[in-house]
Amino acid sequence: MKYKLGDFVRFVDEKMEGFVTRIIDDQMIGVTGEDDFEIPVLASKVTSVHGYEPAGSKKSAVADEKPIDLARFEKKGIYIGVVTDAKAQSVVHFYLVNATSFQLLTTLSTAKQQVFKGEFAGVVPPQSTEMIYSAQLADLQLWPEFTFQVLYSTKQNIEQPAPLVVKEKFKAKDFSGTKKQVPLLNQAGWLIRLDEPEMVIDAQKLKESFFKPAEEKIVIAKPVSEVDLHIEKLRDDYQFLQSSEMLSIQLAHFHKALDAAIVHQLPDVTFIHGAGNGTLRNELHKLLGKHPKVQTFMDARKEKFGYGATKVLLK
Repeated sequence: MKYKLGDFVRFVDEKMEGFVTRIIDDQMIGVTGEDDFEIPVLASKVTSVHGYEPAGSKKSAVADEKPIDLARFEKKGIYIGVVTDAKAQSVVHFYLVNATSFQLLTTLSTAKQQVFKGEFAGVVPPQSTEMIYSAQLADLQLWPEFTFQVLYSTKQNIEQPAPLVVKEKFKAKDFSGTKKQVPLLNQAGWLIRLDEPEMVIDAQKLKESFFKPAEEKIVIAKPVSEVDLHIEKLRDDYQFLQSSEMLSIQLAHFHKALDAAIVHQLPDVTFIHGAGNGTLRNELHKLLGKHPKVQTFMDARKEKFGYGATKVLLK
């Protein structure tokens, strides 16, 4: 397959163009145009349109290493930055972010159902980034296991750390948090650290920990009787989130509020989910139908909410 996610292509037989947003198999790809509708097409029926490249995707030439004052030599700071494609929002790109002063000899391989594949191998210069992988965020549950391997290199009089090997099977929770500014890339995205910062032991805190009780009571705040699950009420950056991210955040808030209502023995609680396309409402009803502490549930006050809220009666 000569195409990869995020490539800009034009149809051979039609006046259409768009971005590759799915690799279906060795012969078929999915192409999304300006209408955000994905069209499956034979790879032989499209051609590359040169000139578009995701930000940061150009490979950096490895320059001669410049001497650095040893006092300012950065030994830590290796991350994976995951950012959405500027044109194809359903596609995310993985960047190796090297905030250290070492040159990093880096490889990425994937494994899924005993199928192994080398995805990237190259040198990432100090204080630079390199795009190493692309994927469909909506297919997160189908992603393979990732293995990142890093060797450190420098010509300066610095002891080089042991090789870094990190295996990672990403889950939805890894992408449910607020996006952060990815160092060196200057884009908002999710940041996963591969090397751990050096641990500094605070002697006073260590001493205090010996005198803490073995178990500390967890205090759960009493919830309100009506819980609004509209995403704009839960996150300020909702306009940058994918549908799957929004649903994950809304369900997490629902579970937290329901658990609090049960702990405080409330007789009932109402969840305002909106009508929309019914996805969130259906997910809530499925979860409520299986919950041992739920007596029953129903549409709440149709004159006020229509079909946009569910009232839950607790046992």
